[in-house]
Amino acid sequence: MVVVKEYRITNNCTVEEYHIAQLFAVAKMSLQETGGGEGVEVAVNEPYDNEMGKGQYTKKIYYIKSHIPAIVCKVIPEDALVLIEEAWNGYPHCKTILTNKYMKDSFKLITETMHLPDRGETENALGVDKSVLANRKVDFIDVADDSGLESGQYKKTEDPKLYKSEKTGRGLLTEPNWRETCEPHMTCYKLVTAEFKWFGLQTAVESFIHKKMRSMMIAFHRQLYSQTDEWYGMDMEKLRKYEDEVAKELAEKRQKKSMENGKVNGKN
Repeated sequence: MVVVKEYRITNNCTVEEYHIAQLFAVAKMSLQETGGGEGVEVAVNEPYDNEMGKGQYTKKIYYIKSHIPAIVCKVIPEDALVLIEEAWNGYPHCKTILTNKYMKDSFKLITETMHLPDRGETENALGVDKSVLANRKVDFIDVADDSGLESGQYKKTEDPKLYKSEKTGRGLLTEPNWRETCEPHMTCYKLVTAEFKWFGLQTAVESFIHKKMRSMMIAFHRQLYSQTDEWYGMDMEKLRKYEDEVAKELAEKRQKKSMENGKVNGKN
């Protein structure tokens, strides 16, 4: 049975602010992750108006070779080390599909998100049918809880218990019940469906994917919160300009490193 989980992440900002904050944090994270000729390539970033509705469509390519043990890289094809992400951001509803050319229909990671001005109490935020609800497991995430991070993920500068925004006065998130008392507030409802159709490994891999997804969500939202003074007050025009600048820098980084690798390989 395919594992379906709904993660509910309450944040100390408004729904409108989160729209900008999320896009800003994603762009900045892409810069941090790209290096060594790898990382993130922004292939498409444009508005859409079709059967999906209206919003911003993005297609990104993730090169993950450096994150895989060398011995594994030697025995699997290059296509297996590249992930393709398509996203339809029709905020407050968003949908993301992650695939892999090598795995084809055997691997798919679907995330549907709804952003609401509540504290995580809406029982069917995404309006899914009863069959999905019957299989869904709900997980409430506290971004200030360090125990949800994996080894090496903790960063003091991104700890919500230590960060206080100078522009907004928000923080510190030190109280155990901060999600019930913070103002302003909003919640991300993320319904994640992990599909890995490989006989004998499906259950274990799908559970692993959810474990990684959960820790990544926590780390990402800690980054987003600690960047409040960077994105606060930014409008969509400034945000799109920032995204364009990031896309150019990402391309330059990957091109520069690829050329350097080519020269090294040529000498060998």
